Amino acid sequence: MIRFGFIGTGRISDWVFKGASEDSRIKVTAICSRTKEAAKAFIERHPEIAGARIYTSVEELANDPDIDAVYIGTPNQTHHAYAITALNAGKHVLCEKPFSVTGDEAREMAAAARANGKLLMEAMISTFNPNFRAFAEHAKDAAPLRQYHSSYCQYSSRYEDLRNGIIASCFQPKTSGALRDIGIYALYPLVSLFGRPEKTSANLTIFQTQEGPTDIHGTLILNYGQMQASITYSKVCDSLTGTEISGENGNLIMDDARIARKVEFAPHNPPSSGQGPKPVRTVISEGIDHNEYYYEFKEFVDLIEAGETESKINSLETSIITMDIIDEALRQNGLE
Repeated sequence: MIRFGFIGTGRISDWVFKGASEDSRIKVTAICSRTKEAAKAFIERHPEIAGARIYTSVEELANDPDIDAVYIGTPNQTHHAYAITALNAGKHVLCEKPFSVTGDEAREMAAAARANGKLLMEAMISTFNPNFRAFAEHAKDAAPLRQYHSSYCQYSSRYEDLRNGIIASCFQPKTSGALRDIGIYALYPLVSLFGRPEKTSANLTIFQTQEGPTDIHGTLILNYGQMQASITYSKVCDSLTGTEISGENGNLIMDDARIARKVEFAPHNPPSSGQGPKPVRTVISEGIDHNEYYYEFKEFVDLIEAGETESKINSLETSIITMDIIDEALRQNGLE
């Protein structure tokens, strides 16, 4: 049994808890929130953890000897400090995306994990989805690969507030913005598959708030030598496309960058100057029989039980490279 402390009681923690509760090896024994009232409300929403200890101090939760690991589901700017506090107290850490605010913060978090010999992993659900694993495993069938495109665009319920001068956390200048908030769903899987690009070019749409500029929409072009990748993201419009890898021997199509429900492979037909039949798609995905957040907790607990301190799927290097790319994209558009 792995005893967890949850740091943060917002809606993401509610969603995540449902997935965690599907793994019988997990027991949530403590909750940390800014107020006792918020922590009590979280426990009331999840009566199966009645009796969990309540903290309003991350340091106190981290030093609880009856906790083995923590999940961090608080705003971006807290991830770095909270993760290092927990790691230094001897706890394993599952940290919500984005891993940090900057690449330098990500490197410091990784260094703390290695110094303490503890598991630190980014809670990026996309790459643990069984259908993304199928997508990754079949990429070789389309090789040599020439193009990768992924789009994750979701019109934000907070955009109207932003236009009226109310800045939600997802649009907070300097620490959030659309690229960190949801663009990462299109970017992180790319990095997990192909690593660090040779070059990044970014064109972002910037919204000026009274607290400074923030990005709301954008496109990144990433050069991988013989393969080019493009990432499109937005919080001011929707997208009905997902992710596609194009290669000389076919195409892989994934219906959604965040949670893939369907993956198809289409070997290309003989050249026909556009006059031949369309390629025939074969479904290579499988059904998903758990809550979408279950799989990241399963990986995390599997690693703890195996005595591992890093995931090969959501590696520390993947998190660092992703944050470095985001840093560069923002820098190119005047968002230091």
